[in-house]
Amino acid sequence: MPSEASKNKKRKVLEFESVYLDNLPSAAMYERSYMHRDVITHIVSSKTDFVITASQDGHVKFWKKKEDEGIEFVKHFRSHLGVIESIAVSAEGALCCSVGDDQAMKVFDVVNFDMINMLKLGFYPGQSEWIYNPEMPFPLWLVQKNLQARFLFTTDVEAMNHFILAFSPDGKKMATIASDRKVRIFRFLTGKLMRVFDESLTMFTELQQMRQQLPDMEFGRRMAVERELEKVDGVRLANIIFDETGHFVLYGTMLGIKVINVETNRCVRILGKLENIRVVQLSLFQGVAKSMKVAPTVEMKASDNPALQNVEADPTIFCTAFKKNRFYLFSKREPEDTKSADSDRDIFNEKPSKEEVMAATQAEGPKRVSDSAIIHTTMGDIHIKLFPVECPKTVENFCVHSRNGYYNGHIFHRVIKGFMIQTGDPTGTGMGGESIWGGEFEDEFHSTLRHDRPYTLSMANAGPGTNGSQFFITVVPTPWLDNKHTVFGRCTKGMEAVQRISNSKANPKTDKPYEDISIINITIK
Repeated sequence: MPSEASKNKKRKVLEFESVYLDNLPSAAMYERSYMHRDVITHIVSSKTDFVITASQDGHVKFWKKKEDEGIEFVKHFRSHLGVIESIAVSAEGALCCSVGDDQAMKVFDVVNFDMINMLKLGFYPGQSEWIYNPEMPFPLWLVQKNLQARFLFTTDVEAMNHFILAFSPDGKKMATIASDRKVRIFRFLTGKLMRVFDESLTMFTELQQMRQQLPDMEFGRRMAVERELEKVDGVRLANIIFDETGHFVLYGTMLGIKVINVETNRCVRILGKLENIRVVQLSLFQGVAKSMKVAPTVEMKASDNPALQNVEADPTIFCTAFKKNRFYLFSKREPEDTKSADSDRDIFNEKPSKEEVMAATQAEGPKRVSDSAIIHTTMGDIHIKLFPVECPKTVENFCVHSRNGYYNGHIFHRVIKGFMIQTGDPTGTGMGGESIWGGEFEDEFHSTLRHDRPYTLSMANAGPGTNGSQFFITVVPTPWLDNKHTVFGRCTKGMEAVQRISNSKANPKTDKPYEDISIINITIK
């Protein structure tokens, strides 16, 4: 008799999966972000509803989860003089410790947000974990790699594999991420391997080729970030976490935060796929912030009273990002507006740095650069075509100076007949002038921009990387100036004005015209 056809294997189903997922963040984009002065490297949340963040400049900040939505700032500590290596919160959420490369340990009372102890270790610490027995009258802290949190497994003297570990709340499952970028889920009591998820760059490349996940340019940018992350050993700061049920693991990838159902072997959500950040370290808050004076009753839960509805769970993921001085909050709420300049999801709770101020200045108001200008002189107008793509800094310097009226009244202090005319020095001596950033800036040579024709606009300098505000216009081809002076424009009209200036009588010793010829102003179109 023919053998019976084998039955199709029944697909695993997690009972009440929708209920569990309802208690996890679901928004595709982050709702809020908050700042440190430097790159944030560590983030943890406690059972007492506090979030603690640490940045690489040694600063620690305490934040409190609000009863309704979001968090609020509580306290700021300058905890360490150097880089913070690790922070850890005790199991009950009452204590926190931080260790840094200044060979010091600081201990904090989380609930009262106060530093209660500091120790000089006498060695360079790596990981810190709280280890204590509930039967002990008091907890102990050890600066060691705890096997129930994460550890570093050394294969030999010259090679090391980093392992990042996490345990499910019931202690029955263990998740690891190794330096081979594979996520492995084990049954802790038996050591049996349950699942393996490949998060290697090769896998993502093949996935992109089979079914496009991101636009090609964005995918290439993210791949470059991943390689840089490996290069600087940024993976060491990454982590993997379980949710409160132990059925889901969460970790950061180049596509965003993955939420994996370990029972059904499915990726159920990807958060932050549209964001321009590479999530590194995660911390998950689930439940309700414990600020109610009375525990909610069954009647309160069943009530339609809108005041009581606000005490519902507000699951939130707090995460750090690679090379970012912000930490991000993913909740069940999408941000109201992400494209508007007035969007308030990025909170400026720190004084912005010089670079950020400059970037904000560049983003607002009229464009800082243009591709055309008119130099109005006492001998006529000179129309200029600029090259902002090939030499952006040089053109920006010229345009901003021109808009600010910096060049108004400057004389042509150096005029050589049959060669060039030079201006842009407020002192009129050929020794002055500075860039819009103060001081000098680097050259921007481009293979397509040469001194191969007359009426070329180029930067004057005193050697490599000494550009300030002075510029000149040639009246003949001057190929010997290539790769010595930055070409950033060409005359398109008004060449006769350039010729008139170059033909004016000048002192043979100083090349300065006997009669002043000056710039009235410069119009940037």
